[in-house]
Amino acid sequence: MSVLQSRPALRWLVPTGAALAIIGGGAAVGTFASAAEPNLPERSAAQLLVDLQTAHLDGLSGTVIKRADLGLPSLPGIGGRGSAELTSLVSGTHTLRVWHAGPDQTRVALLGTLGETDVIRNGKDVWIWDSQANKAQHTTLDESGPTGRPDHLPTTPQEAAEQALAAVDPSTEVRVGRSASVAGRDVYELVLEPRDATSLVGQITIAIDAVEHVPLRFQVVPQGTSKPAFEVAFTRVDFERPDPAQFAFNPPPGAVVTEGTRPEGRPALPTGVEQPTVVGSGWTSVLAAKVPQLAGTTNAETDGAEANLLRGLLGGLPEVNGEWGSGRLVTGKLFTALLTDDGKVFVGAVKPERLYEVAQSNR
Repeated sequence: MSVLQSRPALRWLVPTGAALAIIGGGAAVGTFASAAEPNLPERSAAQLLVDLQTAHLDGLSGTVIKRADLGLPSLPGIGGRGSAELTSLVSGTHTLRVWHAGPDQTRVALLGTLGETDVIRNGKDVWIWDSQANKAQHTTLDESGPTGRPDHLPTTPQEAAEQALAAVDPSTEVRVGRSASVAGRDVYELVLEPRDATSLVGQITIAIDAVEHVPLRFQVVPQGTSKPAFEVAFTRVDFERPDPAQFAFNPPPGAVVTEGTRPEGRPALPTGVEQPTVVGSGWTSVLAAKVPQLAGTTNAETDGAEANLLRGLLGGLPEVNGEWGSGRLVTGKLFTALLTDDGKVFVGAVKPERLYEVAQSNR
């Protein structure tokens, strides 16, 4: 099982003769790890990228801690349990147990104070189990079906690393950081830094197991600080193949079981909302979408429950304007969102100026 089998494009990063600079137009590559404990053999960034691409494992299990402090603003007009649960997905600290024995045998358990929520794939069968509610949903995949897991923030360092490495291009500086210890294992640290100061990302660090070449920790550090705003890391890891029983789920007596359906294509969007498009590439790419429901909601004369809800959401956000028009701005440590008065949304891990530039080009 290739650890980064979905990232075959990494091969072009490391040409024969890895002493040459990698990343097509000249991203600088730090040559060797600096002296630090533990004392590991020297490895170049190019060698670590090859390690990630070629590592193979029979299986993996362990405990993962995920921390997120994205600086989400408090939005007026939003409250209740549902919103709290939504916010918890992108903030706070969460503990997960993970098991992996190949792409068709995976299990992730989100541990809570009163129970746990599990997502289990075993071949074509996918179960989502809520122990607190004693409810289970089952879905059967076809041969081309997805993993059955909804879009989410990464739950393991491997998933996070794959997403980050997809952004490696000439706009990225790649170097080796200090060696360290994660989950009791020696690791090398691979550092990715955007060259464009428009990005809100200061650097991404990937701690790579010195023996198994698997990412054990992933951190995203915003510009201007040394504290990660997002981190996912193993606190315990075992590279033995998990027992098949970990992937065999049988609902307990009394559980409410529903049969789910595999979504076909992209999920349906609200009436009038167009599929988002991506403007630009790499670190400074921006997601752009038209949301007609936003148009005119700041106008007090606009009636209706939907308009009142949106007005409550947007009313507490700072107003901004420019040649592109006017709207409201949402800012966090690793993202910025611009909601224009004419019903457009622009979101990216970039400074506001980049969103204004994209908004101007999309007038």
